[in-house]
Amino acid sequence: MLSELRGCPDWGGPSMCDYSLHSVKSRPAKVGDKLTTHDFGTGTRGFAASEDVNVAVCVLPGTELSFAEEVQCLPTGLIAWQDKIIEHKTAIFRQINKDKVVAHHDALEFPDGRIVLLTTLCGGQQATVLQLPAEPKTAAVEAQSQRRVAYIA
Repeated sequence: MLSELRGCPDWGGPSMCDYSLHSVKSRPAKVGDKLTTHDFGTGTRGFAASEDVNVAVCVLPGTELSFAEEVQCLPTGLIAWQDKIIEHKTAIFRQINKDKVVAHHDALEFPDGRIVLLTTLCGGQQATVLQLPAEPKTAAVEAQSQRRVAYIA
C-alpha cells in the first residue's frame, strides 16, 4: 500500500512522521516499544523500530520516553570534537518551531526544561516508549493537540 511507504500509514492519527521521512516506511509508536535513534539517510534522524531499523516510528507530542543511558547529542559549537551529554534518561517528545516550514520540529524536553532537537541526537541510542499522550476530552481539543506540521511538497 502506497500510504505505508510514505510516512505513517492511515492509523487514525497524523498522516506523516514530522521528521521529513517521506520515503521511509513507518508506523505509529506504541507503549513498550523499544526504539533506536537512527540516521535514515534523508538528512535527519528519527526513531527506528526495534524489529526493523528501516522502519521509522512516528511519535506523537506528549509521548514519554526512557533512554537506556544518558542522552548523547552531536558535537556543536567551540568544542565540536566532543559529544554533548544530557544527564537525564527520560524525556517528553515535543514539536517546536511549528511556524517555520523549513526547520526541524521534532524535539525532546528533558526534566530540567532543556529542549533538544531529535535530529541532533547521536545514532544508536536506545529508548522505550513509557506512555502515550493523554486522550483529549473533546474532538476539537483532540484535533488541535494531535495536529502535526504540514509539509507542502
